[in-house]
Amino acid sequence: MKNIKTISPLQTITLIILRILIGWQILFEGLSKLLDPNWSSFGFLNESKWILSGFSHWIISNKDILNWVDFLNTWGLIAIGLGLVLGVFCRIAAISGAFLLFMYYLNNPPLIGMEYSIPSEGNYLIVNKTLIESISLVVIAVFSTHLNYGLESLYYKFTTKRKVDEEEEVYYNEKK
Repeated sequence: MKNIKTISPLQTITLIILRILIGWQILFEGLSKLLDPNWSSFGFLNESKWILSGFSHWIISNKDILNWVDFLNTWGLIAIGLGLVLGVFCRIAAISGAFLLFMYYLNNPPLIGMEYSIPSEGNYLIVNKTLIESISLVVIAVFSTHLNYGLESLYYKFTTKRKVDEEEEVYYNEKK
């Protein structure tokens, strides 16, 4: 027999709050980059010292590729943030956000012997806020809170209700 497990309302609310807070932070990062005409990922990519350093340095060596990466990064953050905050295409947004943040982590991880010229907010070893936020987005993708609370849930409720109404109308007309 299949064991059905559900999450409590408190767990659901906590996951929704987490989804909205992370979404807002990502959305704000994207908007900040969009509104700053001098922003570029050059500084961040130039600091890359781990397994993606070769790729990062290749990006910054070509201005056209760097501009394309800046464009994709800015609008990707905005789209991911909006998806999470509004609860639209939330699973795609969460997975995309987790991937993007993990790419940030792989570029500049807090490992022993790696020092960066850009100051950090705190002291980290192996685990930092970027990694925690990335894993949190995986949790959000696994627990589909957007299907209960978000614009996507309203869409499904409306279309399902409409489909049920149409089926009832067909059934009623067949009875006549």
